[in-house]
Amino acid sequence: MNILTQKIQTETIVKGSRFIAELFPCESQSDARELLKDQKTKYQDATHVCHAFVIGKSQEVLGMSDDGEPSGTAGRPMLDVCKGSGITNFILTVTRYFGGTLLGTGGLVKAYGDAAKQAIELARSQNAIEELLAKKDFSFSCDYGLYESIKRALGDYKIYELTETFLDNVTLSGKILEEQFDQAAERIKNMSLGKIIL
Repeated sequence: MNILTQKIQTETIVKGSRFIAELFPCESQSDARELLKDQKTKYQDATHVCHAFVIGKSQEVLGMSDDGEPSGTAGRPMLDVCKGSGITNFILTVTRYFGGTLLGTGGLVKAYGDAAKQAIELARSQNAIEELLAKKDFSFSCDYGLYESIKRALGDYKIYELTETFLDNVTLSGKILEEQFDQAAERIKNMSLGKIIL
């Protein structure tokens, strides 16, 4: 399974109607709800803001809405594309500005499904997708004397979102691959003669 790493946006025009498809990384239903609320505020002048989301290691949490389009013409085709993408932990919104020509149910299913496909294809072409790996948060403080050697040791592991705060001591925090956590923790504990517990 893969995850989305950044926001993606595409736009298509179908018989005068404008469809803006946007993908956002999100890790929970509450994240999805917040993002959807922001989208509805941002596009309050739009005709519809439809959405679909897939969350969880095996896409076990799903959601969708037609947002006033005829039942099954927007959310369902979008969700089908999302589920078939092999990507999880993201929400897709497709915002429609009505262009004056009715598309009919078949036309709507195609327009929303195509908008979803286009956004996911763009995410792939922009390398905005990476493998979903189990990560564990970590944080510890060390004195300046140990900082350089510990920083070098951390270079042997897969570290994500590393932040360093330099005050009386140096505080490092971030995420590490779950499978590497115990080994890294043991190594840093030994380097600090038992003073630092990851």
